[in-house]
Amino acid sequence: MSDPAAAIPQDLQALLAQVTVLVVTYNSSHCVAALARGLCALPHVIVVDNASQDDTCAAVQTQLPAATLLRLPGNRGYGVANNEGLARVRTPYALLLNPDCLITPAEVAALVAAACTWDQATLMVPQLVDGAGRKQVNYSWPRHAWRARTGAADGPLNVGYACAAVMLINLPRLKATLAEGAGFDPRFFLYYEDEDLCLRVFQRHGQILVLPQVEVVHFSRGSVRGARPWRAEYWRGFHHAQSKIRFVDKHFGAQAGRQARHRLMGSACLNVLARALLLSPKHLARAWGRLRGIWQLGAAAAT
Repeated sequence: MSDPAAAIPQDLQALLAQVTVLVVTYNSSHCVAALARGLCALPHVIVVDNASQDDTCAAVQTQLPAATLLRLPGNRGYGVANNEGLARVRTPYALLLNPDCLITPAEVAALVAAACTWDQATLMVPQLVDGAGRKQVNYSWPRHAWRARTGAADGPLNVGYACAAVMLINLPRLKATLAEGAGFDPRFFLYYEDEDLCLRVFQRHGQILVLPQVEVVHFSRGSVRGARPWRAEYWRGFHHAQSKIRFVDKHFGAQAGRQARHRLMGSACLNVLARALLLSPKHLARAWGRLRGIWQLGAAAAT
């Protein structure tokens, strides 16, 4: 069997040797084949599986046999799974990669080359595009202070927030910037964990760099599939609402967190009613999840 890495030029191999690609999966077997085409030639790949209930692990072992597969005993959330993987990285750079992204070795190498040039940057991201090549909103100034816009950068740009769907981390720089907090906050099960990380880096004057010359395809919300799609939508709504409130509470205080919870509770009730009247099962499941997430968080705070 031929070695996939043999087809990669020597200069790119030297760059790829400096980075570990870290993928967190959960019921993502449908993504593995496309993902493997871009990663099979890379020397350092870690897949952390959050107790998938499909054949994700078997697909990884078959199609990415050289990757390190870490099976967690339960679904502990996106941030915790990434922290588990980051603890095993031995290269200076780690590339966080959602399983619903398509990336090539050349694009990975381009990110590492830019990181070597801009060695003061802590976090670096490409421009994300959808399957049709349209630019996605994956960076902005801190989103609580500035309306998110994207697509205007024509060269490396410092920002305050960047989406972690594809994110290159300069690990020594991250540790120097955040010290003992160099990772995701485990209180964010899903959503807002990347916003929290970026805000902490930004507040400590770390650089978050967008590299618009590198474009990576991201099929948004395409990483999870199961027999009950409405259930996935429910949990998306549930965790998004809870994480948003936790983010406000953490960064702006308990009173602001309570106000956010009350405001979101009102909008969630109206949303559930509207989705029920419009007979939209998918959106109703997500709206119901948001309402239940807010309610549960409020009940926990009251005890």
